[in-house]
Amino acid sequence: MKILSNPARLTILFVLTNLIIFSCKKEVSGVSPQDEEQANLVATQSDAEAENVFDGVFNDALGVNADVGLGATGIFGRASGGRVETYGIDGRVDNVSQLPACLNLTLEHTTTSTFPIRVTLDFGSTGCLANDHHLRKGKIIITYTGRLLTPGANATAKFEDFYIDSIRIDNSSTYSITNTGTVDKPQFTIEVNAKLSKPNGNYSEWHSRKIMTWIEGLTTTTRSDDVLKIEGEASGKGKRNDVLVAWKAVISEPLVKQFSCPWISKGIVKVARETISTNSQWAGSLDYGYPDGGKCDNRAKLTVNGNTFEITLR
Repeated sequence: MKILSNPARLTILFVLTNLIIFSCKKEVSGVSPQDEEQANLVATQSDAEAENVFDGVFNDALGVNADVGLGATGIFGRASGGRVETYGIDGRVDNVSQLPACLNLTLEHTTTSTFPIRVTLDFGSTGCLANDHHLRKGKIIITYTGRLLTPGANATAKFEDFYIDSIRIDNSSTYSITNTGTVDKPQFTIEVNAKLSKPNGNYSEWHSRKIMTWIEGLTTTTRSDDVLKIEGEASGKGKRNDVLVAWKAVISEPLVKQFSCPWISKGIVKVARETISTNSQWAGSLDYGYPDGGKCDNRAKLTVNGNTFEITLR
């Protein structure tokens, strides 16, 4: 097995432009196995980056408090230090003292009824680190039609100059969570249409529809035993220097998300990759269950063009 690394430790979330740079000359003709491998790396890493960015948005939207979501997930479940301002809501914000120091969080009714409720997470223009060691700045504005554990409830998020580390979520991006399950078995349909961009001009456009089903821990009072199963597919297009790339990703084995673990611990995503100018397609896959079949660790296996790479998650 190959070990893929760089001086900053290869991560699956935020290293696309550091990992692979490949020029338009490689698209014109005579695609080599090495170019195929590089193209698959770009496609698979691009999809994984977007998946993880918006998994964080889901965790934060669900974690605000038990009135609009579940409480104590995402940044609301990690120790830090901060403050909160609440307006016109009878509920609470869990773990207020544990929020990132720069965060101003407001909750307000948009009508005289209990719902809709608008929650604004404002990390400021300079931002700050949360306990997950990611720098956030800008705003996420989430509108809830009901508590997300209620069948039929929906939450939609908008973004205003929002960054996580060096990745900017474009203001035109849309994100939606809908509870399409039952009282006994919540199920969330997640739809994303987004553009993620980097300071060097590289970007990815990501379109995703996933279904998250609660499979363990809902009836207990703690979040540490909660487990979700994730199924679905996504597609994307990205600019890497002078090259446009496109891909489609399908979850071939359901992903397993444990709230007690900061990484997806199990499941396989398969990626079909094509270059727009040549219409050449190659396949890659990412196995989150490597090497121990589902324990909580930060390792995964990427298979590209018959070669395997060990990936360190962050």
